[in-house]
Amino acid sequence: MAFILLNAIIIYCQVSGFENTTLDIVDAACTIIFIFEMAVKHREYGVRGYWSNGWNRMDGILVILSIPSLINIFIPTIASSLSVLLILRVLRVLRFFRVMHFFPNFAKVVKGFKVAMRQSYGVLLSFFVIIVVFGLLNCSLFQEADPEHFNTPLCSIYSVFQICTVEGWYDIPNAVAEYYGNSTLLPHVIRVYFTMLLIMGGIIGMSFINSIFVDAMVADNNDDLEKQLKTLQTSVEEVKNLLEEKGKIILP
Repeated sequence: MAFILLNAIIIYCQVSGFENTTLDIVDAACTIIFIFEMAVKHREYGVRGYWSNGWNRMDGILVILSIPSLINIFIPTIASSLSVLLILRVLRVLRFFRVMHFFPNFAKVVKGFKVAMRQSYGVLLSFFVIIVVFGLLNCSLFQEADPEHFNTPLCSIYSVFQICTVEGWYDIPNAVAEYYGNSTLLPHVIRVYFTMLLIMGGIIGMSFINSIFVDAMVADNNDDLEKQLKTLQTSVEEVKNLLEEKGKIILP
């Protein structure tokens, strides 16, 4: 954790424009330490044992992505001639994801996220289909009126997604309405149309998806509580039956 945080500070300084040999040396030292850790784990668990663990797979990939930063320091002529290495060097910032090891109950959060995705993927897929349908419809209707937002199907789908996420929902219909002027009823119809799209997709639709996803995320906690309640109910029934047998009384 200490080396990850130290490396984060170093990379922050480098990205901010501070060019210093000491920073490069410390960055390289952190990378070497991560590589050494990876080698030790390979020796301890074996290649198959190391890569069979999810956390180790993530660590290993991040460490491999950090290697080009060493090449850039020790052999800058090769790194400068290979643009791929320069691009991969930027990805060394991803190593900070390793701090997720230290998040409390992170494994439980990931498990809940997987359950939520399994239970809500149908709703997410349906919502995506609706966005695509309205994106294609708006592209056909408003391509000429507002080419900035509806010039192509992909651009139109993105604009519909913006409206459904309440991002610029009033700028887009206003731009379309201005094309037709205010002398006819059509601009007002367009604004009503986009308002209904916002209400159905942005307010109701997104709220519905959030509620399903959150409910699925906490479902694991509810399952534990239900098990405890069932156990308690069974214990109460056993005590009631015992009292009835001993005292020959009928309990409610």
